[in-house]
Amino acid sequence: MARKTFHRSRYQRYAGGPDPLAPPVDLREALRDIGDDVMAGASPQRALREFLRRGTQDMRGLDKLREQINRRRQEMLKKRNLDGTFAEIRELLDRAVLEERKQLARDLDDDARFAEMQIGSLPPSTAQAVEELSEYNWRSPQAREDYDKIKDLLGRELLDQRFAGMKEALEGADEGDRQRVSEMLKDLNELLDAHNRGEDTSDKFEKFMDEHGDFFPENPRSTEELIDSLAQRAAAAQQFYNSLTPEQRAELDQLAQQAFGSPELMSQLAQMDSSLRQARPGLNWDDAQSFSGDQPMGLGEGAAALRDISELEALSEQLSQQYAGAQMDDIDLDALARQLGDEAAVDARRLAELEKALSEEGFFDRTSDGQLRLSPKAMRQLGQSIFRDIAEQLSGRGDRQTRRSGALGEPTGASREWEFGDTDPWDVTRTVSNAVLRTISESDEPSLMSSEMARSGVRIDVRDVEVAETEARTQAAVVLLVDTSFSMEMEGRWTPMKRTAIALNHLISTRFRSDELHLIAFGRYARSIDIAELTGLQPRMEQGTNLHHALLLAQRHLRRFPNAQPVVLVVTDGEPTAHLDPSGEPFFFYPPHPQTIALTVRELDHVARFGAQVTFFRLGEDPGLAHFMDQIARRIGGRVVAPDIDGLGAAVVGDYLRSRRGRRR
Repeated sequence: MARKTFHRSRYQRYAGGPDPLAPPVDLREALRDIGDDVMAGASPQRALREFLRRGTQDMRGLDKLREQINRRRQEMLKKRNLDGTFAEIRELLDRAVLEERKQLARDLDDDARFAEMQIGSLPPSTAQAVEELSEYNWRSPQAREDYDKIKDLLGRELLDQRFAGMKEALEGADEGDRQRVSEMLKDLNELLDAHNRGEDTSDKFEKFMDEHGDFFPENPRSTEELIDSLAQRAAAAQQFYNSLTPEQRAELDQLAQQAFGSPELMSQLAQMDSSLRQARPGLNWDDAQSFSGDQPMGLGEGAAALRDISELEALSEQLSQQYAGAQMDDIDLDALARQLGDEAAVDARRLAELEKALSEEGFFDRTSDGQLRLSPKAMRQLGQSIFRDIAEQLSGRGDRQTRRSGALGEPTGASREWEFGDTDPWDVTRTVSNAVLRTISESDEPSLMSSEMARSGVRIDVRDVEVAETEARTQAAVVLLVDTSFSMEMEGRWTPMKRTAIALNHLISTRFRSDELHLIAFGRYARSIDIAELTGLQPRMEQGTNLHHALLLAQRHLRRFPNAQPVVLVVTDGEPTAHLDPSGEPFFFYPPHPQTIALTVRELDHVARFGAQVTFFRLGEDPGLAHFMDQIARRIGGRVVAPDIDGLGAAVVGDYLRSRRGRRR
């Protein structure tokens, strides 16, 4: 008996990292947006950065995240202030003085009158009043209790600035608890001094944590981790001090000497701060912030707010990606989640994954001069996306499927036996029927074959295969001439022109591979150009529409395919204003020079003698261009199409498809 195998599964809480249930990043949408920017003249590197900054409808970009970070920082500065501890101390002091005065009013001895004079002559400064009362012999137990709370509060607040949760932990603490804090600070300063001297502090750290680990809920695992945690808090405490007014600093300096009733605590903290600054000098020790709100914060709470502000400022810089060597991996996702929530961290993580996936999937190539450009793979994806949009325009509805197979010919309805080398599609019905009939004919008991085939199926042999017969199509030599004069950019026709070329290139390279497409860009002069170069071509301040030169290059392509049907498609928004002179230099004149017109017409006549189907796509409402094209179309038997700018791609692709239908045999 076979032994059963059991599979065990373990389940545990999600511990961070990429979300296994998150939807995969949509590279197609990213590539489409990047491609639009590249076609508009941006470099691929800049287009990628702009996409990451912009984000998508469902994913916040870096700019949006940074805007929220900066808004949160401004709200903290506008809502809060640093007066909390000063106000709380003043309140305790006033309460103690009031209770003492009540007691003195009940006492009738001369000492009580002297004490009233002493209480009544306290300086207006809170710090000075607290200091003067440090040796005062309180008569009211309640007044003494309130005054002692001042010293206790100062100690807890100063510690809370530098150690997490210390204010609450030491509330109601006795002298033994305060002595433990003093011993911890003494041992900590010894550990920090040893570290700054370059000593190996592993053993010292272990001993320190064994004795004082309960003061550190973060549970650091090494001296370096301990210093990282403490230095950030100490730097925030220094920033708190820097953010106070000169009067508040003087008050705090004087009050701090009364913490826990002794200047010893402040001395230990000052030594610790100095060691931490030496260990981590790169932190923002000298920064200051300007709080202007009406919500007071104590020393510990204020330092925590300043830590948040420092973290927000660091996140803002990381999200800007404007510094040298900036990378998406620089963004602290944990800090982002703390400040804006988990969804913000998810958005930033998805942006980083998109950038990484675009690179790893090979969507960018480097040219020989080191410039980044869209790779052939990216161009195929971009072409497919653009062509899908144009196909929807052609169909008049949004659900058209543009996938096709069998681009070698049109089915005739007949079939024939497959021969070695055939690329025509199978006739599946005839093939399966042949297999069934052959199986039955080769069986010894044909009557039993029905149940046998139901159990084991039918095996197809190469002898059974039939392919669908198709009509042959004539090959076409297609030339797309696109105007790249500066008016195309000025009138918003630059990107639609590129999208049109990309769509036509995609259609021919994937569906009608027997046709040969050649792209020619013409401004003051013309040049042959591949689709990747055209996609990244940036507009230039160049006057001139040299259709004459473009037609010369087009004829060179048509001569290479003498047996192909010539198809010439011209996209332009201006009359011919330039031509090549005998020396090969472009000649420009506006309004169009008669010689320019004559030479252009001559080359159009030459194209017509090839038997070419010529279609002009006229952009804009220039009456001179309309008149010229109408006359030329009548002269050479061509067509003129005047699409709106959004319909240019559909017009060009539709015209090409009509020309194919016209040349089927």
